[in-house]
Amino acid sequence: MQIQFSQSRPQDVRLVAQVTDKGKVPAGLEKSLVEGMETARFKGTVGQVFEGFVERGGQVLRLALAGAGDRNDEARLANLEKAGAALAAKYQASGAVELALDLSDSGLSGEEAACVLLGLRLRNWRYDIYRTKMKDEQKITLAKVIVIGAPEGAEAAWEDMAHVATGVEFTRELITEPANILYPESFVARCQDRFAGTGVELVVLDEAEMERLGMGSLLGVGLGSERESRILAIRWNGGAPDAAPTAFVGKGVTFDTGGISIKPGPGMEDMKWDMGGAGAVAGAMLALASRKAKVNVVGVMGLVENMPDGKAQRPGDVVTSMSGQTIEVLNTDAEGRLVLADALHWTQEEFQPARIIDFATLTGAIIVALGNEFAGVFSNDDQLAQDLHAAGEATGDRNWRMPIAPAYDKLINSPIADMKNIGGKGAGSITAAQFLQRFISNGTPWAHVDVAGMVWSDKPGRTWGKGATGYGVRLIDRFVRDTLEG
Repeated sequence: MQIQFSQSRPQDVRLVAQVTDKGKVPAGLEKSLVEGMETARFKGTVGQVFEGFVERGGQVLRLALAGAGDRNDEARLANLEKAGAALAAKYQASGAVELALDLSDSGLSGEEAACVLLGLRLRNWRYDIYRTKMKDEQKITLAKVIVIGAPEGAEAAWEDMAHVATGVEFTRELITEPANILYPESFVARCQDRFAGTGVELVVLDEAEMERLGMGSLLGVGLGSERESRILAIRWNGGAPDAAPTAFVGKGVTFDTGGISIKPGPGMEDMKWDMGGAGAVAGAMLALASRKAKVNVVGVMGLVENMPDGKAQRPGDVVTSMSGQTIEVLNTDAEGRLVLADALHWTQEEFQPARIIDFATLTGAIIVALGNEFAGVFSNDDQLAQDLHAAGEATGDRNWRMPIAPAYDKLINSPIADMKNIGGKGAGSITAAQFLQRFISNGTPWAHVDVAGMVWSDKPGRTWGKGATGYGVRLIDRFVRDTLEG
């Protein structure tokens, strides 16, 4: 979606939208519209939309009002995003190509106006490239928003926020692509293309290089696939030359059948988004590089496909990780932690990060615990966990801290190796985090974010339709702004 700022409404744009607070009637509104609002019980509550038609200057305009709720609500910025998203949801396939957003009587600040635009743009995103039989009324038509009467600072605020929207959209694109299109090599190629000209440094490890480094844990996951595994690192140096980077590491299982421990057939198609952690890291790195963030960061993605065939690893196999620690693989469907084990160790060896945060669709158990409302955060550092929680509350990428403790370690001890890759029936997400912690060295501040319930939605949400949410991009960006740049 294109966003343009203008002094006045182009005469050929007949769809005009305004944002109004709860209980407020915009100044100068025609009597017919005011009465129409009352009849339709439009109160300006969050996400409520009223539409009417009015003649102005010899033209019949289609006027929409979007409710932003109570001006003093603590969730003011989120509510404004929802107001913008509600407009996009209503007019996305309405036949209108352009929408004039009139903010002249809104009383919004520049940041608040940018939040409305963010909601509009993100909610208008939809991936239709494989749909060839849509009726005209199903096709997206809304392509441009013209902002008139913008408050001071709105254009600058949006210019900054637009980079974040670009990152979210890239993450959604990666997660939405089917596994026959997006696999480790094509994931790398797409990033190479998308990051061209951004100033980042890309490092790619193929299987030969990973084997030389001793990444038996990661490589074991991909043994059953004809698609070769990869590690992709994207480095952005926008901070002090001598400052250690912050590392974001993503699980990138581009399709997960479960391997020999094969998953049930119903719902397996969803496992194309088992690379949601890697997708979030890629999108966040695009956002940070595009807005020239004043920080040193590196995004590392372990990319594999988990398939069953005669070469696939078996339950009971023992693999040796890059760290030298051995792992008894009791369940080949607990593969994400095997990928991250080597990705985390390599990241520390290669980049010596000041802190490390991994993102992974790691366990179904976290959905049992938190549903689809929060990601689970596990951390060895209280401040890091608090900073992630604050960033999540500010952006809507919400997360909740879960426990880790030495008492859980005994659940993953193996009788024949250093550890096994699953625990017992209980504490599934915790034992997965305990497993990952064994690959964090030298007391490096670390957090693991289990996003299994957050990267895909079966229903529309705050700023997304059904499908990929883009979770994680805004969380990372806000964390960087508040704790590393601020």
